[in-house]
Amino acid sequence: MIDSTTVRARFPRYDVVDALRGAAMVWMTVFHFCFDLSHLGLWRQNFLVDPFWTNQRVLIVSLFLFCAGLGQSIAWAQGQAWGRFCKRWLQIVAAALLVSAGSYVMFPQSYIYFGVLHGIAAMLLIVRLTSSWGHWLWLTGLLAVLSPWVAQMWLGGAGEDWAALMNGRSLNWLGWITQKPFTEDYVPIFPWLGVMWWGMAAGQWLQRVHSTWLKAKLPAGTQWLALMGRWSLSYYLLHQPILMGILSAFVWLTKR
Repeated sequence: MIDSTTVRARFPRYDVVDALRGAAMVWMTVFHFCFDLSHLGLWRQNFLVDPFWTNQRVLIVSLFLFCAGLGQSIAWAQGQAWGRFCKRWLQIVAAALLVSAGSYVMFPQSYIYFGVLHGIAAMLLIVRLTSSWGHWLWLTGLLAVLSPWVAQMWLGGAGEDWAALMNGRSLNWLGWITQKPFTEDYVPIFPWLGVMWWGMAAGQWLQRVHSTWLKAKLPAGTQWLALMGRWSLSYYLLHQPILMGILSAFVWLTKR
């Protein structure tokens, strides 16, 4: 049996990558805290159409998926076996199903059926299978990012039947839609696969040309970000119930 010390030696982590993921967690937490304030009527904001909030969401998801691509490039370079990959992948799938169940309890009309964890699970498989594409990952990433706009133009002239098919739940997880579905979180394959492909391409480039950047030490006082990044899945699952619980308790106490 391989002990934990041997595993860490064979598959070392890079604090810089973990800290970048941790920074995304902090940003996400602030965003969700503001969303919860609005949901509970403590601070009215329009998270659906206000560019201040919609653009932040795009940037947060982009940072998450870019980090996922970076992490996968490191795992691929370290020769991670399919068994080890599948173990982590199944954890993400289980977490995605848990998010769907929890969101259905809270938002039955707009529960999350293909959110960020669902998207990550699907995209990780694709990125893993295309790890050997090398420089082509930059181009395929660009095509993936642009594909929803191309699909919208095509669907605009293809007729209502095609648009209805792509907008339906059976296929809207692809992202080639003309109407965004009513759900609390929606991270389809396209365009987001392109961001993860770019993360994979950037990670391969860094390891080939600037490997010392990945091994750099974090500035003093920022190591906690790396710790958050290492436990990102657990933190993601727990932070929102805790935030909502604390704020709901505050609303209940103030109304007594």
